[in-house]
Amino acid sequence: MGLFSSPAKVYKPAADVDLGAGSDEFYISPNVKAPRVAGLLVKIFVWILEMPIVGQIVLYMLKKDNLINKLVSDADIPEPPLFTATHSWEDIPEQNVTLTKPGLSAAERVQEAVGCLPARLESTLSSPGLKRWTIKDFYEAYSSGETTPVQVATRFLAAVKESSGPGMKNMAFFISCDPEDVMRQAQESTLRYQRGSPLSALDGVLVAVKDEIDCLPYPTTGGTRWLAAARPCEADAACVAQLRACGAILAGKANMHELGAGTSGINPHHGSTRNPYNASKIAGGSSSGSAAVVCAGLCPVALGVDGGGSVRMPAALCGVVGFKPTAGRLSNAGVLPLNWTVGMPGILAGTVEDALIAYSAIVDQSQPSYLRPELNLPQLKSTLSMNNIKLAKYAKWFNDSAEDIRSCCDKALQTLHAHYGWQTVDVTIPEIEEMRLAHYVTIGSECTTSLAKYLDNLKKSEIGWDARVALSVYGSFSSRAYLNAQRLRNRQMYFHKEIFKTADVIVSPMTGVTAYTLQDDTFDTGELDYINGAALVRYSISGNFLGLPAITVKVGYDNGGLPIGLQFIGRPWSEATLLHIAFAMQEACAKGYKKPEVFYDLLNKE
Repeated sequence: MGLFSSPAKVYKPAADVDLGAGSDEFYISPNVKAPRVAGLLVKIFVWILEMPIVGQIVLYMLKKDNLINKLVSDADIPEPPLFTATHSWEDIPEQNVTLTKPGLSAAERVQEAVGCLPARLESTLSSPGLKRWTIKDFYEAYSSGETTPVQVATRFLAAVKESSGPGMKNMAFFISCDPEDVMRQAQESTLRYQRGSPLSALDGVLVAVKDEIDCLPYPTTGGTRWLAAARPCEADAACVAQLRACGAILAGKANMHELGAGTSGINPHHGSTRNPYNASKIAGGSSSGSAAVVCAGLCPVALGVDGGGSVRMPAALCGVVGFKPTAGRLSNAGVLPLNWTVGMPGILAGTVEDALIAYSAIVDQSQPSYLRPELNLPQLKSTLSMNNIKLAKYAKWFNDSAEDIRSCCDKALQTLHAHYGWQTVDVTIPEIEEMRLAHYVTIGSECTTSLAKYLDNLKKSEIGWDARVALSVYGSFSSRAYLNAQRLRNRQMYFHKEIFKTADVIVSPMTGVTAYTLQDDTFDTGELDYINGAALVRYSISGNFLGLPAITVKVGYDNGGLPIGLQFIGRPWSEATLLHIAFAMQEACAKGYKKPEVFYDLLNKE
């Protein structure tokens, strides 16, 4: 067993596990004891980790303390490995949807999505505390001549400059933003509107792109200062190309946590993105800039990448919509291959309606028709008539969050029941912590493998201190640990498929804590805050590890005025149902939405 070993877990067959509300399955809250480390202490810790023998001992003890060895690496698991989270197409009945015709262009799909929207959304647009302009608002303003894409782009660039000032004024929204390129796109869009021939409702609408996704003319840095030189950007990613074909203005490369290897959005190279609701707080990661620009009103939509909640988590912390479709629904072409089997592009938007429009534009329709899943779009104008929706809730997991979050999310479920009669079904989702650790082994192993050809020839000083810690841990995982993680993936896939036989979606808070304070000692080195990190990812994992669609929507605020998100996780290919449910939740909560402290009105109507 070894000097430091403890007995490994022996798993019973997945089919023998009780998933009912009264199950005696033991819930393990994350066993994270390490104190927060930043500044000089991070550097000292890195030096220790990178010592040949001492570092290996420290890494072993870290994994032991966090139960990775006991629950994953050394465990006795009866199921075989499941190496990918792809799903075969299932024709699942969905309420109030429109089946799109095969072969439509991105612009034509956008038009179909616009036709699914209610005529006017007074509850969203006239919230006493927040007026958030939507894609439809920009399209109508351009079409009527009330304003032009050039005027909006000019205001946008002024706002980016203002928000990039010194100290607290530096929101660090973008890694790169080329004013000349933005204005060129805006001028071309303005001409199309003057001619009466916009490409789609997205024409002239600003969209930010996480700097993990290729978008010309920008380099793709992955939040580093070295990757762009090692891997030149030669073409738009597939999702970016489709947005460009719709006339969207690609606004620049949004900031991110270095290599996506963290949950805070603290970046020592490009600045730490601040939360527009409170500039002293984190925006979350790793799609920090994408969430913050949407929150601040600079873009109604942004693209992110979600490998472990990296779209949904910052969306919740910044109070916007975060949407990760089913694995395979969007193309990964042109996205940094940091985590092959768990990561994919995702959408951050100010409203569910805008998430729907962006989704319709970037959905991957390039596969042969016999392999391509059908694309249903939700008729949001008829969401309120949906009935018999069942929401699966695992109480022990749901309640493993801060008191403000728990009470706010419980109230949201009560609101859904009161407004729509939707029922909450109590279930047990076994081995939540085991799944988190298995996902950590998987994403870490895939990250170091994908970067190996670069890292082998790179000076360590080029990498941020906290990212060096992450890479050291990732590189320590064995083939046995990786294979056992995939066996746990197989078990979790079984559990979730069984739960979806009794419910339409699984519901949970999006994060276990709200945005925490940015400390002064983090800006140069990053930080190691595993307690907050585990709380932030607590509810994210199944969407990535199992490839399930998931969406988060704001349902309220904590006592400090910071946003709280509720998450809905769906069956494979049930994006339309998820968007319906999220829209219903948004409509029920929208009148209580508050304006962020940092917010820009690009239509200049206030």
